[in-house]
Amino acid sequence: MEEIILDYTALGERIKHARKEKKLTQADLAEECSLSTSYVGHVERGSRIPSLETLYKIATVLDVSLDALVFDSALPSENLFSNIESCIRHKDKKKVTAFLKTVKVLADNIDEL
Repeated sequence: MEEIILDYTALGERIKHARKEKKLTQADLAEECSLSTSYVGHVERGSRIPSLETLYKIATVLDVSLDALVFDSALPSENLFSNIESCIRHKDKKKVTAFLKTVKVLADNIDEL
């Protein structure tokens, strides 16, 4: 099996980008994850290596998948279903059901599109 070497600076940049997209400060993210603000800053600069548990907390608060944070080579289509799920997670159940029925009809007829 090929060894994977993570670029912690790039990981930190992705965390910082996702945090800013959510309009959170480092202090906000730190509080939500039970971390110190300085630790979040170190992680974003790549000078500290977060544990898997910490990465999970960060990903959950930022509403992104772990693979999106860890693997910069992941294409958006690889995260398509998790992206859709995160968009509809807190929406009205009836509207979500209608949306999913629409997607199914489109998928069933994709060759005619």
